[in-house]
Amino acid sequence: MSRTVSSWILSSARNSIILQGRGRLYSIFIPNRNSIKWKLVFSKTHLYPAGSCSLDNIFSLQRAFRHTSTEEEQLSFQLSPSQINDILRAGELSHKILALNGKNANSVLKFESNQLASNTPIEDRRSAATCLQTKGMMFGVFDGHAGSACAQAVSERLLHYIAISLMSRQTLEEIEVAVECMKPILPILQWHKHPNDVEYREITPQYFENLRVYWQHLLDLDADPGFSLEEAMTCAFKRLDSDISLEVQAPQENELMRNIALQVAFSGATACVAHVDGVHLNVANTGDCRAVLGVHEKDGTWSALPLTRDHNAFDESEIRRLKREHPRSEEKTLFINDRLLGILMPSRAFGDVQLKWSKELQHSVLENSCDVEALNIYQYVPPNYHTPPYLTAEPEVTYHKLRGKDKFLVIASDGLWEMLSNEKVVKLVGEHLTELSVQKPQLAFQKPVNLGYMHSLLLQRKTRGIASLDQNIATHLIRHAIGSNEYGEVDQEKLAAMLTLPEDLVRMYRDDITITVVYFNSETIENYYRNN
Repeated sequence: MSRTVSSWILSSARNSIILQGRGRLYSIFIPNRNSIKWKLVFSKTHLYPAGSCSLDNIFSLQRAFRHTSTEEEQLSFQLSPSQINDILRAGELSHKILALNGKNANSVLKFESNQLASNTPIEDRRSAATCLQTKGMMFGVFDGHAGSACAQAVSERLLHYIAISLMSRQTLEEIEVAVECMKPILPILQWHKHPNDVEYREITPQYFENLRVYWQHLLDLDADPGFSLEEAMTCAFKRLDSDISLEVQAPQENELMRNIALQVAFSGATACVAHVDGVHLNVANTGDCRAVLGVHEKDGTWSALPLTRDHNAFDESEIRRLKREHPRSEEKTLFINDRLLGILMPSRAFGDVQLKWSKELQHSVLENSCDVEALNIYQYVPPNYHTPPYLTAEPEVTYHKLRGKDKFLVIASDGLWEMLSNEKVVKLVGEHLTELSVQKPQLAFQKPVNLGYMHSLLLQRKTRGIASLDQNIATHLIRHAIGSNEYGEVDQEKLAAMLTLPEDLVRMYRDDITITVVYFNSETIENYYRNN
């Protein structure tokens, strides 16, 4: 590691201040997209209103180094290329849709996903599943804040709520009868998971019971719900958030279950879920995760079509919505320093009951709980907290009818979009797709070849840089997000530095990054239009 890169990282950090809230660091550095200048921004949540922190809560970076180092020479950023690859590829997940009779009638060809942690443990989550009782596939990315508990719960439960919302009355009745008779129920989803994906096994029975209460509610309706996809996704988002709120209020004798419910409700998560069925693509988004479509134009160029908008203080529609929902006397305090009530970056999220419940309810629930400080839960009521709820999990649902030129969909947490623009992400995926298609014929041997010929091919690959090409596109995007220099090229020294930053520092430079890229089957999509 050159002194230039290490000095650049340390000097940018040492000139900063850090807000400390109950033992957590809440400030981060995010690189500007087109330069290596660094600016101070805040993490998604902090326990003090922006601008009102006392001097006791401000300290220099040297103090933050107490568990790592105070001298530049003591920081080691040395990683070999293979070590870099091992770190970047650890969270890779890919799934190709199986062809039937040599043909793939699914509009989804495959998906590739990856994660890179900044927080310890990572607060992002992801989900992917095939719907077994209805049609389609679902893909979700969930960005947690104030811990991973809420994102974990939402990643396990939300796709089930959407699938249940889409079922016919007859299917729901069959499932209810099976449960009533204690018989195996029809499988609802086929999950596509990474071996290291975690789940709350201890609380799964309770989650199932609450899901059952939801489908019983749907059966109690006078007529078949007959939800459209937009209605189903909206209803599922809102119902799950309501259940998260009610579960923590219900009496619970089991301490572990009680603690999980508390952590889920008092942390938060944004969510972006895509449902793909044939040429029909629906994306439900709440918060600041993002879904962007990659479009291959006739002239060979790539264009980015955003299917979501970030719900935060920079979105005029969100500002107008919140002003409509609260008295005029609160207009100037709804957003303070570009945060909801000076606390939260996204203006929509699951959990975060501190911004949804009354002061009295918050006090009652926490007062009757055990040691909430051990769970990193603290009651903090902003000074301008008058007319809750200020936060909602209601999603904005976008519909798009897929065309032959729509090649892929990128769903990612804001850790990616803070580093790379929509256009840059689509260009990287498009170029990677082209490079892989060019690469394949050169490695397809029709007859036996000698070692000399194979050696020649390997040298050609090395010269063109193909040997190091990531097979998983999400890994390729992460590599560029954290390792690109001002010219848009991956700088190996910067990449190594960003991957070896001490725990006390890493959150200052990058957020958790979670990416899922869904590739569409152009042939299937074009056949749809030919047949219709």
